[in-house]
Amino acid sequence: MKSFLEISHIDMVFETPKGPFTALKSVDLKINKGEFISLIGHSGCGKSTVLNIVAGLLKATMGGVIINDKEVTTPGPERAVVFQNHSLLPWLTAYQNVELAVKQVFHKTKSKAEIRDWIEHNLKLVHMDHAMHKRPDEISGGMKQRVGIARALSMQPEVLLMDEPFGALDALTRAHMQDSLMEIQDELKNTVIMITHDVDEAVLLSDRIVMMTNGPAATIGEIQEVNLARPRNRVALSNDPEYNEIRSNVLTFLYEKQRKIETITGKQSTLDETEIKEQIA
Repeated sequence: MKSFLEISHIDMVFETPKGPFTALKSVDLKINKGEFISLIGHSGCGKSTVLNIVAGLLKATMGGVIINDKEVTTPGPERAVVFQNHSLLPWLTAYQNVELAVKQVFHKTKSKAEIRDWIEHNLKLVHMDHAMHKRPDEISGGMKQRVGIARALSMQPEVLLMDEPFGALDALTRAHMQDSLMEIQDELKNTVIMITHDVDEAVLLSDRIVMMTNGPAATIGEIQEVNLARPRNRVALSNDPEYNEIRSNVLTFLYEKQRKIETITGKQSTLDETEIKEQIA
């Protein structure tokens, strides 16, 4: 089957005062339409650089990205980005923040009534229709992030790009957001690429987990298939042998990469599972 999104032979070199720095080397990945991909790896391994190249915010030094037979050269409405910081305009309500994106994309194709209905539909999709007229300083961090996701979804993107979207949230809010994202993706069938530092989050949400090697010259080290049936229930999965095997595989990869860092730096430590998560945060 032909891939919907192809990251092809990407190299990324940044010029620095100390000379060229190769952040990425020979990154290749083919993604099917509607697939949920998580990128995971230690800090500095180039995850955000990959995401920014797909978003069109950075241009690769070599190679490129093809989406639906079209080369990515600039940002476009078919790719929406959700950052760790919600990036809402503080003087606008939730409704008005989403309205900005909708008018940018649909001002020529939707009437005023259709735009209003579409904004309300997307806020309802993330369970924020009850607070659509509140400003960011009147709602919680989790609610702000929901509005940010609604704004991205309102553009009807073919690809949803998420850079640690739940990283700043408390554990309970994060769990609710993960459940909401699974519901949304099941309904809309978007292609999703998400950066995460949370192994459990990656296993719960993903169809495949792409594990990056350490930089410089980072690349894809391993790809873990996640063939768990959907819809997924986090409580039921906690005792599922396949879930725990996948989780163990990802943690082992990260642990081995941490040991490599220790070898290079000469610093040694005994890491347990919690410490591994802290090291990649």
